[in-house]
Amino acid sequence: MQAQQELIAELKDKIIKTLDLEGELASKEIGDEDQLVGGDLGIDSIDVLEIVVMLEKDYGILIDNKELGEKVFSTIRALADYVREHRKSEA
Repeated sequence: MQAQQELIAELKDKIIKTLDLEGELASKEIGDEDQLVGGDLGIDSIDVLEIVVMLEKDYGILIDNKELGEKVFSTIRALADYVREHRKSEA
């Protein structure tokens, strides 16, 4: 199983790529406990939809309600915890 810090780093890179922030933001600038939505990163509801699509495609994870989304997208660490617990087995 993938180590937590490796998954956090991977998610940071995927978020930057998904939101087309390469050159504007480096993964090391995103703290593990930084607020994702509505925080300093400037992630809005449209960005969240793009991240949800990426999570479904890359990890087989479905986030299908607002309450769950608010919990999962609170921080990178919370997102990594959710991915680790709910991802479909890698073949």
